[in-house]
Amino acid sequence: MNSRTKGVAVFLAITFGGGWAWLLLARLILRLSLVNPLAQLPFAVLPAVAAVVVRRWVTHEGFRDAGLALRLRRAWPYYLAAWLTPLLLAGAALGLAALLGLRPDLGRLADLAPGLPGWSVPLLLTVLAGVLTPLYWGEEFGWTGYLRLRLLPDRPLLSVLLTGLIWAGWHYPLALLGYLHFPHLAAGLLAWTASMLCQEYLLAWLRARSGSIWPAALAHAGNNLVLSLLVGVLLGSRGLDDVTLTLLPVPVLVVAAYATLRGLRRSTVAGATA
Repeated sequence: MNSRTKGVAVFLAITFGGGWAWLLLARLILRLSLVNPLAQLPFAVLPAVAAVVVRRWVTHEGFRDAGLALRLRRAWPYYLAAWLTPLLLAGAALGLAALLGLRPDLGRLADLAPGLPGWSVPLLLTVLAGVLTPLYWGEEFGWTGYLRLRLLPDRPLLSVLLTGLIWAGWHYPLALLGYLHFPHLAAGLLAWTASMLCQEYLLAWLRARSGSIWPAALAHAGNNLVLSLLVGVLLGSRGLDDVTLTLLPVPVLVVAAYATLRGLRRSTVAGATA
């Protein structure tokens, strides 16, 4: 087993073994709700822990290509894209829903921030995504910043595909332990996987083009706090199940992911290194 293969194996053992063990402990022993952000935090930071352990003590490769530098002067267009794209994707997904006869309930925006005008809520969520970006750094530093670069270094697009599938599978226990409720489990997991796979192409493109892991972390925060939350809240009152709510953003995510392929294909295996 060469050093790269050993590193990938240890990384996956830590993320899956430690992550799934924590979810089982938190839910079944400690009786914590996985909707609680504090219960999710150890799970979310574990990919970063695994990447640090592997880089520092297993492969001894260090952090040269880890993308830790902010690179604000050079990469600001990618930060801007990462910050605003989730809001644009949410608008596109809700527009698609309206075309399908599923009219968003805009009145529900007020429920997210009582006392504030509904129109301000998407903007506030976008700002919140920027503030909470460090919490999403853990996943991106591990999955997009380490595993994607190591799985198939000579075939970057296929490496993104495999990383997205593995990343999605790592989340599956959340659908079994109360975080999500899919009435049709197999269909729900398939829709969830498709959504995350499209997101991974966007995140990988941001990492490769910016030379920093931080735009990807910002986009990840926006995908969770803006895209998913707005679609879920505005359409949830329509009586849709979680499978449908998960599927609705997929068409616009597919278009966005496809638009990144040319740029990602031109990128080097490691992207712009830090």
